[in-house]
Amino acid sequence: MTDLKLAIWDMDGTIVDSRDVIQTAMCRAFGTCGLPEPDYEATRKVVGLGLEEAVRTLAPDYHDIAGLTAAYREAFVLRRTEESFKEPLYDGAIETLDRLANDNWLIAMATGKSHRGIRAIFEMHPLEQYFDTIWCADDGPGKPHPFMVEQAMDALGCEPHQSLIIGDAIHDITMGRNAGIHTMGVSWGFGAAEELEAAGAHEVHHDFSALNGALDRFASKTIA
Repeated sequence: MTDLKLAIWDMDGTIVDSRDVIQTAMCRAFGTCGLPEPDYEATRKVVGLGLEEAVRTLAPDYHDIAGLTAAYREAFVLRRTEESFKEPLYDGAIETLDRLANDNWLIAMATGKSHRGIRAIFEMHPLEQYFDTIWCADDGPGKPHPFMVEQAMDALGCEPHQSLIIGDAIHDITMGRNAGIHTMGVSWGFGAAEELEAAGAHEVHHDFSALNGALDRFASKTIA
């Protein structure tokens, strides 16, 4: 079919505001391993990468990356059990997903989360119904490798010109560019607008209203 249109979404920092849980878990993991806690500015730049690569980037000289990775997982799970825990959806996220589904878009996920992490998000928020295919760090090469995008397109029968990615991190943009698809950066998550632009984003949006307009324009060109 020539009128297929596929929106591939990142999760952390794009649909769900996970800044608190990620930074808290990272600081606790580093503390457990006797390392200086990374500041948020450092942490935000590795969000989207696979977990092991992310912690290795933050602690390149540490001797036990597997142990640090495990400590992060434990801290992340514990943070979710605490009374002060919060991981809300960004305002407008679910309305946009709902609109895309009603407008016959195909919807995919490409995330650095594990399948366990995705399941935890689905248990908190009614998102699962919107995704036609889900690809994550457990499935193969992580961002910025194009693997997840390519798998999403293959699973749904879409070509690069029918597909786009929406993400808040430079790793999302680079992954999309590596796969030859249109890239839409969003500035409300972990990445700054100028960083997304420097990474080669075809466009950057600052709220869901602007993003929705861009999605409509892409759809009209794809169908035409």
